[in-house]
Amino acid sequence: MKIANGGGFWGDEIEASFRLVSHTPDLDYLTLDYLAELSMAIMAIQKAKDPSKGYAEDFLKVLKTLKPLWDKGLKFKIVTNAGGLNPEGLKTEIEKLFPEKKVVALSGDDVTQTLLKDPENALYKNLDNGKSLTTIKDELVTANAYLGADKIAKALQEGAQIVVTGRIADPSLVVGAAIAHFGWNLNDYDKIAQATVAGHLIECGAQVTGGISGLWDKIKEPENLGFPLIDMKEDGSFIVTKPNDLPGFVTPFTVKEQLLYEIGNPGEYKSPDAIVSFLSLELEDKGDNRVQVTGAKGNPPPNTYKVSAVFKAGYKAEGTLLFSGEDAQAKARDGAEMILKRAPVQESLIETFGERQECLLRLAAADLKQENMERFARSFAPLVTQGPPGTSGYTGGRPKVRPRFGFWPCLIDRRFIDAEG
Repeated sequence: MKIANGGGFWGDEIEASFRLVSHTPDLDYLTLDYLAELSMAIMAIQKAKDPSKGYAEDFLKVLKTLKPLWDKGLKFKIVTNAGGLNPEGLKTEIEKLFPEKKVVALSGDDVTQTLLKDPENALYKNLDNGKSLTTIKDELVTANAYLGADKIAKALQEGAQIVVTGRIADPSLVVGAAIAHFGWNLNDYDKIAQATVAGHLIECGAQVTGGISGLWDKIKEPENLGFPLIDMKEDGSFIVTKPNDLPGFVTPFTVKEQLLYEIGNPGEYKSPDAIVSFLSLELEDKGDNRVQVTGAKGNPPPNTYKVSAVFKAGYKAEGTLLFSGEDAQAKARDGAEMILKRAPVQESLIETFGERQECLLRLAAADLKQENMERFARSFAPLVTQGPPGTSGYTGGRPKVRPRFGFWPCLIDRRFIDAEG
């Protein structure tokens, strides 16, 4: 089975998938990962303005680039979490573009009402700070559980050519395809562990092929960077690689960089499909941008799903000014303090970039009251004539006051969701 990833986040390069698939004509599955915690907040804002939105519209642009490849007869299928908060809405738009394709939208991850029914439940406490959900329940916008691979596998086995999901755990996009392709059982935990590691390696797109790597400066033509490809066998062992005629490289070094990315305890990587141990992994350099990965060990998944919740947290704004001349950095900080004294806010962040002769100030703030943030936004321009000598850079206009959303990570008993099928 050959499975690749053409996007690591919402905002990744639109053309990368075409470049990848056109150089891998025998590709079986293409995954695209769009959802981070920030993504869900953005989608919540979009859906509040227009209930028909709430998904990654960039995915539709990617599909348009891939149409010529399908027209040539390529048979690859797509699995993506671009559905975000509205998989059915995205499915409708895809079917307008490709009426001949079987598109399946998977949902069931919305647990907002479940959390609100029992806000004092200990599982719903914030995983970062231990606060009770009761502190923000009136501001809760959406809560979505990180579901696993089972529904993806079923959809593919039943003939789906494009599967769009909501909040699915990133590696589960690959796990679902592997289960469908090889006919694994859901309790083949060592095999599922291998697929989970494969999914983890390619979920961030070009990070495993040299993007933001310590070896990045050695890439020729990074503007055409090749995205990653997994060549997996039925036993779950796989080679992570990329199209050899595209720039970038896959080496044990780049693979190790990505293996260590966002994993927490390497002996207990918790996914909704299995608890995976990375400690027994073995990497073997096969040459030509090919690294074999074996040895993952899997155990039954946790009794809980992780939940990504979003709540209203007031308003925010940020602005920049440029300061030049002697002691520019000190001037920048003085200017920032002047703004904050005129417009007190609950939270602020002063950042300065530069040194003595020239310094860029970035000042960000947040407050529960919109009127406080409006005053903050109005306080930048006056510094051009009232601030330290050498104040300039007010070229982007008044900072825009925007709604602020907070991230609330917690857990939920998976029985609540599994019981719904």
